[in-house]
Formats: sequence, structure tokens, C-alpha cells
Amino acid sequence: MSIIRFFNPLPHTLEVTHPDKPIWPAINIQKDDYLLYLQHVAPYMLPYLRDRLLTVIRYPHGVPGESFYQKNSPDNVPDFVTTKQIRGKNYIICNDLETLLWLGNQLAIEFHIPFNKINSNKPTENVFDLDPPSLNEFAIATEAALHLKTIFNQFGLQSFPKTSGGKGIYVYIPLPFDTFTYDDTRLFFEFKCKFLCEQEPRWYTTERLKKNRNNRLYLDYVQHKAGNTLAAPYSPRGNEKGLISTPLNWEEVNDSLTPTMFTIPAVIDRIQKQGNPFHSFIRTENSQQFANVLSQLKKE
Repeated sequence: MSIIRFFNPLPHTLEVTHPDKPIWPAINIQKDDYLLYLQHVAPYMLPYLRDRLLTVIRYPHGVPGESFYQKNSPDNVPDFVTTKQIRGKNYIICNDLETLLWLGNQLAIEFHIPFNKINSNKPTENVFDLDPPSLNEFAIATEAALHLKTIFNQFGLQSFPKTSGGKGIYVYIPLPFDTFTYDDTRLFFEFKCKFLCEQEPRWYTTERLKKNRNNRLYLDYVQHKAGNTLAAPYSPRGNEKGLISTPLNWEEVNDSLTPTMFTIPAVIDRIQKQGNPFHSFIRTENSQQFANVLSQLKKE
């Protein structure tokens, strides 16, 4: 499937190198296709990258192929790229289209962000990572996401689902800026995950060792802590089909859902036709509702 080519010119500050370089050869995506994708999703992706320490995974020869994590900024970056020195690393802060496209030209494929912004040590969201044994068991992740939604609805918490771009689903609960600590969110996570495991021990587990999970879905609450990262909304993933970590409407979380629906061309078409399911995410804080839940948990 080819990408329809119509959009604004690239910023004059960006010099694209090797625009016809194959990036996802299995689906015939070249570098200029990838940069076009980043242009399309920038209005929806940048709000989640803004003011966060960015970790990227670069694939210098395309996907699949050799890859490496990059936390430290390269020594020579354009003047428009903002960086911030934290604990001996000089992180890139991707706050604008120019930086996003520059990173794309460097073949940064995956964009991973922490749960807090640079001016706070408190998370701006809870994110439940629902990790099935393989893509063949993806239906377990959709079922778990719907179970979580039912629980959150009972507490008056608004939640947002997103594919991981791999074999799982993330469920987000937005939080007000600089309000709740990582200890608060861990208490909430641990309670909800253990509750699900008690309700459905055949399907869910919090066991970290894969060999002991017995083909059950892993509910990961341990990784939601300061310094850890998660694939940002609309980030591509380093798999040969170019799957995207895609925000969803809850109505889409059903038996017909599969991550393979969300390729680069499909996501461009999707946002042109229906916009961004996370459009109200940043305005949703769940402030009083989450405070009420924490108050109940701390009493128990």
C-alpha cells in the first residue's frame, strides 16, 4: 500500500539525506514516506513528547536490522534542537516539528518517554501495560482492557486505550500535573493488578519471569516508576510491518481488534478520517476521583 503524497513542505532547516532509502522494505516504506508520516502525526504526537526526556531507538539500516537505544544527544545537533543535562546524560527534548523530523531523518524509529515532565518528579498518567504471551493471544489483552475500564468507570476515572505497536495494549489514566507521587500510583497499580489476578487467575499474572507465566497475560505494575519509559502515542515500533502504537476509542476494543491493523499508511488514513481518539486526554485530569480512590486504598 502506498502513501498518498500531499502535505506541507519540509522545514527549510531540515536537509533530508537518502530520501529513497528503504526503512521498512517488507511494506515498501522509504525514508521520505516515514518523514511524511511524522508530519501527519506531529500535531497528535508532539503534545506527549513535549518537555519530556526522550529516549529513541534508531535503526540506521532500516527495519528489521541493527538498532540501538539513544538517550544521550549526539555531539553535533542543529541549533533548533533543545537538550537538557540530567544525571550525566544530555537528553533531547522534542518540542517541535523540526526536531521530530530531524530525529526521523536520523532514523529514530521508536520514541519512548518517561511518565513525568522535566519540571516535575510526579507522573502525569497511570499506564497499565497489558502484555499477552504472543500476538496470537492478543484477545486476552482486549479482555483485560475492558475489565479495567469497567473498574475505572465504577470509580469515575476516565481512561484511554492504546495499542503497544507490538502484541499488547496500554490503558492510560491521565493525572493532574505535579500532584500524585509514584508511590501513589504504585499503590493503585498493585491493588488493581492483584485484584484482576484474583478474579481471573487462569488468564492474568503479575509474575515477572516469563517461564513462570504459563501462557497468561502479564500485568506489569513494577515498571511504572521514575526513569522508566513507554512508547509514545503514535510512535512506530521496530517490527517489519511498521506497526504504530495507536490511540483507540473504547468502542474499537473488541474481538475484531488486532495490532496489525495499524500500519503507517493505515494510521495516516485513520487520522485524516476520524481524528485523534486521545483528543481530550490532556484536558482530562481525574484529580478528585483519583484522590478518592487513594484515600480508600490507604485506609485498607
